[in-house]
Amino acid sequence: MSAPLRAGALAVAALFVFTGCNLFGQAEGDHLARIKAANTIWAFTDPAYPPQSFIDEDGAYAGFDVDVTREIARRLGVENVEFTTPRFSIAQAGSWAGRFDIAVGSITITEERKTVLDFTQVYYYTPAQLATHPDSGITTVDGFAGKSVCAGEDTTYVDWLEGELNLPPEAGDVGDPPADVTVVQLPTDVDCPTAWNLGRFEFDGWLTAQQTAQQTVDDGLPVVLVGDPVFFEPLAVALDKSVPDNESLVAEVDRIIGEMHADGTLTQLSEKWYGIDITKGD
Repeated sequence: MSAPLRAGALAVAALFVFTGCNLFGQAEGDHLARIKAANTIWAFTDPAYPPQSFIDEDGAYAGFDVDVTREIARRLGVENVEFTTPRFSIAQAGSWAGRFDIAVGSITITEERKTVLDFTQVYYYTPAQLATHPDSGITTVDGFAGKSVCAGEDTTYVDWLEGELNLPPEAGDVGDPPADVTVVQLPTDVDCPTAWNLGRFEFDGWLTAQQTAQQTVDDGLPVVLVGDPVFFEPLAVALDKSVPDNESLVAEVDRIIGEMHADGTLTQLSEKWYGIDITKGD
């Protein structure tokens, strides 16, 4: 379906979501019922973040978040997963207007986001890691004081650097950022080391998921990890709080995440993509 046709179809779908009727005036049921009737779930992901989500050599979506999404769909009894890739700022802002049903995009639970998003229980935890380029001379977290640090726009990394991160209790202790940091925001985290690789050094440091930072090292980009993780992010599946009949979908996806913890599926997927189990938060 072309972008204009897709947009038009979504606009019509959104209208009938909120009226509760289909084109023939018949009740459609709640959000979960509509997904099952369509046998398709639309899911947000960001393919700029291997190994969480990326496009493989065959042009297909792959990664930890992608596998988790597909397993959720399978356990919902839905055969088709359609991925959509708006900017992260759209996913975390809520009010999706029917553009997608769930977001399995390594989204951190924060108190601010809870006002616009419903979250499941945590499906994994990721360490937030500072990094720099090899010629910076920075070897400690305190060494970033008074420096400029890059992060993906509207992320928890920006919030932490600006001293405004408000995580729920399950996140544990969150360290203080280096003093007097200037934050540089780029569209995605990975744009930061890409700039260094292109010879642009408008900033001194980079804050991202530890796995993402290590992946850039493995890919040969000019990146050096600095110090221990500065905090651990509790990541959950997000759903749009503005949808008026979402309760059963939220409850069912939360139940599935719990089931995937209990039967070891999340551990297996974590070990497949990260080489370690980061689903327990310890």
